[in-house]
Amino acid sequence: MELFGLIGKDLSHSRSPQIHALLGDYKYRLFELNEDEVGPFLRRREFSAVNVTIPYKKTVIPFLDRTDDLARKIGSVNTVVKEEDGSLTGYNTDYYGFSAMLKNAGISLDGKRILILGSGGASAAALAAARDSEAASVTVVSRSGHPDYGELSHYSDTQILINATPVGMYPGNLAAPVDIGLFPRLESVVDMIYNPARTLLVLNAQERGIKTVSGLYMLVAQGKRAAELFFRKPIPDGHIDGIFGRLSRDMQNIILIGMPGSGKTTVGKALAEKLGRDFIDTDEMITEKTGMSIPEYLAKYGEEKFREAETEAAREVGKETGCVISTGGGIVTRNEN
Repeated sequence: MELFGLIGKDLSHSRSPQIHALLGDYKYRLFELNEDEVGPFLRRREFSAVNVTIPYKKTVIPFLDRTDDLARKIGSVNTVVKEEDGSLTGYNTDYYGFSAMLKNAGISLDGKRILILGSGGASAAALAAARDSEAASVTVVSRSGHPDYGELSHYSDTQILINATPVGMYPGNLAAPVDIGLFPRLESVVDMIYNPARTLLVLNAQERGIKTVSGLYMLVAQGKRAAELFFRKPIPDGHIDGIFGRLSRDMQNIILIGMPGSGKTTVGKALAEKLGRDFIDTDEMITEKTGMSIPEYLAKYGEEKFREAETEAAREVGKETGCVISTGGGIVTRNEN
């Protein structure tokens, strides 16, 4: 039986199975591996093809029989195909996905000053694409290399910022790798993270009117390219838009905001049942945590203390995807919410 899948370290929130289920009728599994398990897994060759995600896009290379020209140029592999003779070939489909994402978002790297955050496998694909686009300059920043994050002031003329790190990824939603205020000439922010749909980095850029794009389109596009390699046949590009649209809708939360008695809880529960989604009520979260009803809590601690509890609830529930969420009408009085 043919078996396909994804290898990585923490895959509990991966969307790859959904993408491949929409691409075709084939078995696709998640293989969570520690680093010392990667080699033995590949040597057993008990699969037809696998995708590779962080942190193993470079780890897998010594265990392959060959890599194609693009993967060799980039130095990163995220798709491994077992050939008919049993040998393993490594490919890079991140390059294709990254380029497709930029094209769909209307972002061109040509002639731009580009700063890439991170030096892992995803960064390598972005670096190759930027160089191929004839960017004016491309700089990669990493924690351990040169330049590092302490030298960002030297790149204040950056026009396109690309985040290829996991900083800001679920469950660390409220983290940002850099302060975009350091880059007054910034035109676009490209964040390769897809969960959450809008990271704090993206939200900060949007507040300043800067064009942004997140990584879900890239994930779908590279998945489409990987499936083409799996089965050695082309898949129409139109599949990317269709799958992207469906995943975007499935991942987005539906949020109902209203004052007490407005019916938001009743409507929310009915909506969640109709759509097959989880229902979450921030007032109920506060009540469960404090052991008091909202009127009791307000009477004892006052509105300011309640707003702090409400913000904490919003911070937690904001990490979820695909839910129906009910919140009090006053939640909009705090910008961070």
